[in-house]
Amino acid sequence: MPVYKQLKQYKLLLDTHIWIWAMMGSEKLNQHFQESLKQNVKKENIFISAISIWELGMLVERKRVELEMDCLDWVEQAFEHSHLNLIPLTPSIAIQSSRLPENPHGDPADRILMATAHEYHAVLVTHDQKILEYGNGEFINVYDPCI
Repeated sequence: MPVYKQLKQYKLLLDTHIWIWAMMGSEKLNQHFQESLKQNVKKENIFISAISIWELGMLVERKRVELEMDCLDWVEQAFEHSHLNLIPLTPSIAIQSSRLPENPHGDPADRILMATAHEYHAVLVTHDQKILEYGNGEFINVYDPCI
């Protein structure tokens, strides 16, 4: 499956850092992606994995991400105001994350994201180089919104 260079009408699963950057209006994200994000939000094609909420909580607790409000309030507002779809951690995704072909990545959260993208036939939007390299294979589709 290819590493996407353009986004059209795909389901988009945002990696945790992309979700945070998008919500904060980061200039790290290219203009094409920002426009695609607006179009896909209207179509309700933007997805966040439950593992990203856990990962955000951990980043805040470790002071690697700073929010202007309580983390739970930030997450609730993100879902309330931006038409994001939450994907739960299902047994299928959990097991699939332990069986990824070619054993791509040691980070459990990233493995869950990759399994989720596969399960939902979504493009995994990330700037993580290990995930992007894995996207050169046949298991998931990926897109780097920073290039």
